[in-house]
Amino acid sequence: MEDLPINIRLACANDFEAVSSLLTQSCPVLLKARYAEETLKRVLPLITRCQPALLTSGTYYVAEREGVLVAAGGWTWNAPGGGVGPVDLAHIRHVVTDHRLVRQGIGRQLMGRALAEGAMAGVRAFSCFSTLTAEPFYKALGFRTVGTVDIRLEPGNFMAAVEMRRP
Repeated sequence: MEDLPINIRLACANDFEAVSSLLTQSCPVLLKARYAEETLKRVLPLITRCQPALLTSGTYYVAEREGVLVAAGGWTWNAPGGGVGPVDLAHIRHVVTDHRLVRQGIGRQLMGRALAEGAMAGVRAFSCFSTLTAEPFYKALGFRTVGTVDIRLEPGNFMAAVEMRRP
């Protein structure tokens, strides 16, 4: 299956179930190496929710292999949680790859498309709140670590992450 071609396309509202399933199945597996079980119990119900607004943003992509969704992710001008920063700064949003297919270049292809299209749209820098487990992935894409942060998912519920930037 590793040699089968990947199709990357803009996400749409009809991708809601497939992206939700991918997040629900893969996030627990991908995050368990760097997050405590009690943390995962608190944050997984929140971070595995597909965000409908991302699917129709025009800057969120899905990767398919033989018609099966295997990765998703993209960028927005709006920061996670709302707000807009400098006009040329975009924010990487809700990136996930099927946990059974990591390290096969799928996430790199998907993000390559997102970064290239962002640059064509006028993005001069990308910001990312990476999970602790994804930091090496983003470093390989040219992101630099700014520092660790606690992301507020809801009142009283925080998740450790790594703030990263890519010019």
